[in-house]
Amino acid sequence: MPSAYIERSNEPLIGAIDQGTTSSRFLVFNTNGDLIASHQLSFTQLYPRPGWHEHDPEELVSSVEECIDVAIDSLERLGPYSRDLIQAVGIANQRETTVVWDSETGKALHNAIVWTDARSQDIVHELRQRPGAEDLAARCGIPLSTYPSITKLLWLLDNAPEVQAAYERGTLAFGTVDSWLTYKLNGGVYRGVHVTDPSNASRTMFMDLESLKYDDDLLSWFGIDPTKIQLPRIVRSSDPESYGTLFGTSLRGVKITGCLGDQSAALVGQNGFSTGRAKNTYGTGCFLLCNVGPKPVLSEHGLLSTVAFDFGKGKAMYALEGSVAAAGSSVEFLKNSLGLIDSASDVTELAETVDDNGGCIFVTAFSGLFAPYWIHDARGTIFGLTGFTKKGHIARATLEATCFQTKAILDAMAKDSGRSLTDLAVDGGMCHSDLVMQTQADIIGIPVKRPMTLEATALGAAIAAGMAVGVWSSFEDLEKLEKSRAVFEPKITAKEASHRFARWEKAVEMSRGWLA
Repeated sequence: MPSAYIERSNEPLIGAIDQGTTSSRFLVFNTNGDLIASHQLSFTQLYPRPGWHEHDPEELVSSVEECIDVAIDSLERLGPYSRDLIQAVGIANQRETTVVWDSETGKALHNAIVWTDARSQDIVHELRQRPGAEDLAARCGIPLSTYPSITKLLWLLDNAPEVQAAYERGTLAFGTVDSWLTYKLNGGVYRGVHVTDPSNASRTMFMDLESLKYDDDLLSWFGIDPTKIQLPRIVRSSDPESYGTLFGTSLRGVKITGCLGDQSAALVGQNGFSTGRAKNTYGTGCFLLCNVGPKPVLSEHGLLSTVAFDFGKGKAMYALEGSVAAAGSSVEFLKNSLGLIDSASDVTELAETVDDNGGCIFVTAFSGLFAPYWIHDARGTIFGLTGFTKKGHIARATLEATCFQTKAILDAMAKDSGRSLTDLAVDGGMCHSDLVMQTQADIIGIPVKRPMTLEATALGAAIAAGMAVGVWSSFEDLEKLEKSRAVFEPKITAKEASHRFARWEKAVEMSRGWLA
């Protein structure tokens, strides 16, 4: 317990749930965006078959609840702070990951199918043959692939008897992870809170990108009967009432007032409120978002059009997005599958044992390539192996793969938006590596700016929640949260960068067609 002699703080605090692909976290921020307390907990990754990736929905919830309790205990041990100072809680979540449950019992009907999962490949192939397939992206912003939630839902309806039965009864509830968490954290069937925000709803292929409402024509095209499935109500990303209150944990009774898909949250946390601001998050995957303003921009170069955030009238913004399927997960592959490193943090040290990649190019297409390539039958391939190749060369080629794919996305983004970035704001776990950041700057030819704190995703969730309850009242208020940054300037010539990228592009073409 804190000492009675320590002066108590009256400073408002905001909590943030950051529910990611490999771990859950709860973080507490003050009004200056400083991190006060946090706790992180990894949860089980399930790979029942090659190309399949699942999570236990109940473990997602329990990991979040444990993180809240441990973080609040740590907060109060600091002395001046108490849980009563927390004004609201925001949620940032892994997107596209699909959860289905029975609305009468509140029971999950299947493991969550994770955004990286590629089991719906055959469904995608069949859908692409249907008339109108080429027009879908213009309405919902996303091309057909195994990535969005719709193909995962269709697989469940075709292959999971409990899901099929609930659909026929009309008790099937669908949600991305934000909806499932909000539902369970509110007490499940006790309150029946079933909501989502536009940044998450735009990842399903159900929502019209301009109206921010479910599109009956889209649902019909996919063969979904809206009378047999309960879809979450779409509400603003920052809302004082719609997300309910925590039913349990040590924060029982505290309101949930913000919700953003994790990549939108990172854009918000990087102060990306104005047109032209962009960020790249290096997590399990790698996600580059550029704010394109209050109207969606449809990509002609392999990018996704998505909702950046909706903070109310005049404060809704859209983004162009490029997604790399394997970033941090490729480092995990070196550790778990190849045994080249003992922990992910060792990869930079291994890569620095050599001066370059030794001619190795590693196309990390473990489940195909995402934007801007969208090559679904590509698989992970390493080119250029010789008797000279060492572990360090493979480690360096692994890190470079993420940087090359980021370069491809930036090039596509410049073509779609008509403007090139002058610098790139970054965050996420791989950003701790100076080698990765310098390599990225070298390949893209512009400065890379890394903030002193890399908690942009959680901070974005906190901002959404805080805006709803008046902790911050305007985007101008949030300018003070901009922290000092480390800047990585390019150190190689544009000619050398172009040569390296050309070799990468050649390797990408050679990685096609491996899915038999």
